[in-house]
Amino acid sequence: MTSTHRVPPEMFRFATEQNVDLYTAILHVFGEANERLETALGLDGISDRLASVGFFRELGPDELGRALAQLGKWRLLDVIQNHGADYTTAAEYERGNLQYSLTRRGEAAFAGVQHALAVLASAGALQTAVLDAIVDRLDALYALMADEASPNRRIFTTLSELEGHLEALRVNTKQFNGELQRLLRAENADLDTFHEVKRATVAYLQEFVTDLDHRSHEIREAIRRVESRGVGALRGRALLGAELSPMGGDDPAPAWLEHRRLRWEGLRLWFDPDGGARPRAEQLHTVARRAIVALLAALERIGESRRRSSSAARDFRVLARAFAAAPAEDDLHRLWGAAFGLAPARHAHLRHADPELVPTGVSWADAPSVEVSTLLRRAGRVERFSRTGRVRDVTAVRRAREERARRERAELEAIWRRLRTDGPIRLSAVAELGHEELSYLLDLLGHALDGPLDSSGARRATTSDGRVEIVARPTGDGRLAMIRTPRGVLTAPDHVVEIILVGQRARPSEAAR
Repeated sequence: MTSTHRVPPEMFRFATEQNVDLYTAILHVFGEANERLETALGLDGISDRLASVGFFRELGPDELGRALAQLGKWRLLDVIQNHGADYTTAAEYERGNLQYSLTRRGEAAFAGVQHALAVLASAGALQTAVLDAIVDRLDALYALMADEASPNRRIFTTLSELEGHLEALRVNTKQFNGELQRLLRAENADLDTFHEVKRATVAYLQEFVTDLDHRSHEIREAIRRVESRGVGALRGRALLGAELSPMGGDDPAPAWLEHRRLRWEGLRLWFDPDGGARPRAEQLHTVARRAIVALLAALERIGESRRRSSSAARDFRVLARAFAAAPAEDDLHRLWGAAFGLAPARHAHLRHADPELVPTGVSWADAPSVEVSTLLRRAGRVERFSRTGRVRDVTAVRRAREERARRERAELEAIWRRLRTDGPIRLSAVAELGHEELSYLLDLLGHALDGPLDSSGARRATTSDGRVEIVARPTGDGRLAMIRTPRGVLTAPDHVVEIILVGQRARPSEAAR
């Protein structure tokens, strides 16, 4: 991290000290004074305005002076002497001579506090109005760039509004996603409130994603229209309209232009990234869809829990309390058996393989063990051994299937022979086809049009068995082809097609018409 991006270690020290309420109130006083264009305040002016920012605690002797001195040590305040005023007494000079003003670091610290409070108080939103505003500002920029007489100040203000809308979209989306993830994890809230909030959130998300693709497409097209006029020229004219202040030793123009460039790149990342990357707006669509599914699943779980007298989780908690309160180990065993339905042994009816080995009158605990089959242990069923079932004769079934396969193959070959052409023909020349023939033709033509162009400018495709090949070329004249079938009329863009049966030569009598 470079030094320009490192926060000074003392900037927010005031927020961790014991007297944080007084330090924050002082910064708020200076912040309000800056809004009224007051650059410096004296000790009495600061003391009188503390109540206006919500600080009502009575200060001790010289407590305010010590706080101001500490803020000065942290380089949040500048201390200057006011020699231009008239003082009648030494005490008045002591209190009025020193003037305090915010340093740049102090202004940054106060802005950080305000931003933190705003984030804590805000809840993000997915606003379709912001997307519409982005399209509107992009169209306005395109119109201004098209008119050389348009004022540069209008271009600057329009670009600033566009960047403001993009920042609002980014911040609101980030905050809303955080709130959404916290909502998805909330399982211990009141069920009624939880149910209503999630149902409202599902409706909100569904309304937002309905036209998200359409709006994203409009924004993408608007970006490309503006870029056709030159983004560099846009930033150059906006720089002239910005009328940057000449104060300071460095020229502010390079940093301002770089900031505008990064903002434009951020806009493209959201809606039209380079290199075929996935736009963030599309990622937002995916996140919203997944959230809808998760919320609906949570609502279904709530509904299921309400239909039951108690949930499984509640039953286990009650059982855990009963286990904890059991007085003895035998009670634990009885409770376990009652809770989980343990039954007597299912193999008690089995007999020993050789009953003569079992002495009369011997307890079962001392008698030889009985072998229990795996099927009885796992499924509770006794194994039964009988004759092996007869193997069914499937000769007739196999013969019928082979006959059906040959018939379907013959029908398919007949269709391809009827569709085969002597050479390239137009689709519009094929006046009429059967429904099955048209289905096979459209399927093969669709595979061809999805494929890449070859060196001759045509697209090719073959059937899965490699026996039929189609070559398709666009006509380029915008004509439409109309093919009649028993079920209706197909109208589609005309193409020059050639259907070839690999290894066979077409006969004129079988050429498609």
